[in-house]
Amino acid sequence: MSAPGPPPAAAPAGDAPWTPQPACALLLLCALGALLGRGWLRGRGARGVPPGPAPWPLVGNLGPSLLPRCLRRGGWGTARGPQAQLAGLAREFGSVFSLFVGPQRVVVLSDFRSVRDALVQQAEVFSDRPRAPLVSMVTRGKGVVFAHYGPVWRQQRKFSHATLRHFGLGKLSLEPRIIEEFRFVKQEMQRHGDSPFNPAPIIGNAVSNVICSLCFGQRFDYTNREFKQLLALMSRGLEICLSSQVLLVNVCPWLYYLPFGPFKELRQIQKDITVFLRQIIQAHRDSLDAENPQDFIDMYLLHAEEERRRDSSSSFSEDYLFYIIGDLFIAGTDTTTNSLLWCLLYMSLYPDVQEKVHGEIERVIGPSRAPSLTDKAWMPYTEAAIMEVQRLTAVVPLAIPHMTSENTVLQGYTIPKGTVVLPNLWAVHRDPAVWEKPDEFHPNRFLDDQGQLLKTEAFIPFGIGKRVCMGEQLAKMELFLMFVSLLQSFTFSLPEDAVEPVLTGRFGLTSAPHPFNVVVSER
Repeated sequence: MSAPGPPPAAAPAGDAPWTPQPACALLLLCALGALLGRGWLRGRGARGVPPGPAPWPLVGNLGPSLLPRCLRRGGWGTARGPQAQLAGLAREFGSVFSLFVGPQRVVVLSDFRSVRDALVQQAEVFSDRPRAPLVSMVTRGKGVVFAHYGPVWRQQRKFSHATLRHFGLGKLSLEPRIIEEFRFVKQEMQRHGDSPFNPAPIIGNAVSNVICSLCFGQRFDYTNREFKQLLALMSRGLEICLSSQVLLVNVCPWLYYLPFGPFKELRQIQKDITVFLRQIIQAHRDSLDAENPQDFIDMYLLHAEEERRRDSSSSFSEDYLFYIIGDLFIAGTDTTTNSLLWCLLYMSLYPDVQEKVHGEIERVIGPSRAPSLTDKAWMPYTEAAIMEVQRLTAVVPLAIPHMTSENTVLQGYTIPKGTVVLPNLWAVHRDPAVWEKPDEFHPNRFLDDQGQLLKTEAFIPFGIGKRVCMGEQLAKMELFLMFVSLLQSFTFSLPEDAVEPVLTGRFGLTSAPHPFNVVVSER
């Protein structure tokens, strides 16, 4: 695999950058057009659509009409993040409101009732994905996360979910792989002794290896150069895709092909990841044993061959497999890694909760036996602590954007076909009508008077409906087994000289904690 190309060289000192003179005139014309057309855009909405802030032409609500609100509330770029800003707008316009990103209407759902009514009660209408140029260029409309809703998506998701279950998803048969991976986590953490260290690389390696064992039939050593590079490329790729420059591709698709800057870097990352994954697929093709499939790739290749014999136009192909593997690897690594990191951070900040979890581990499992999923029924406080971290952090705060496939009505409002829909899961999890003191960390909110676990309908960290996270069961297994193993083995604390951590996270496709160090002491 080749590394991403270096950044373009800086211009020599004294060479003034070339600035096209017509640019100023163009900006003036755009501003004039915006002023003249503002009334037109204000009235372009369909009758009965959800209310929202008045948009401007060209920029929609990314312009002056929304910017002052954002500045008053702290700004899009501050620690509060867009999810909190959107929750603030919901208090002003209602739990179902609309805004514009450029010319595109976006409807934001901010409470559990509206999210359930859309994604469950009207699932067929609200399960499509937006036709964003950047997403189309990166995924080619394939995979299971961003693919458009329809027969092909249903076939691919059904097969993928069934195959993952065959290899242990949600079953006790996957336990040994997770427990075995923790052995390497423990060794890595022990190497740091009583020195502070960033747990993110260790946790990320472990979670990725569980996915690798399911998809590739193998795990990678944490020092493996190609494995480390793949994780770094995926992390960097996600970061670039959410940068303001690259997001402009959705407005001007030709920017994607520019031979410099983040556009060139993103294409190089895609190329490098493609080489890595296609080499693995080809290796599986060369060693494929039809009588003894070892992993997801083997099962998919066999199924694709069978489908081709039956129907030459089948969607099952090595090309589609590549995008599904990418989805499983990226989505399965990023979300669970961040959830575990949030858990470690909150345990470090709330040592009293950490001690209660440890006490439950001692009573149910003891100091040496490896944890099992069967222990969950006897460990309600531990489960409640994990759930409370998930509630507060909302690792996928705005879910993955949905889109309506036809005109519909939601809670009395008209939602036109092609409307982008954002379920604000962060707002759902902090709705004061559902959660008492929603901004406080309080695991006992998930326990009844007898200390048993309470199931709360509005707790939906994995989403709901037809687009619910396919890896939900795997994520729950990893979270419980890894979290319990970590607290069975170590006590976590922040370094004495650590600054107070920012708990609002870094907004992206997922909400990751800002980098932090921990100190571990063995139990």
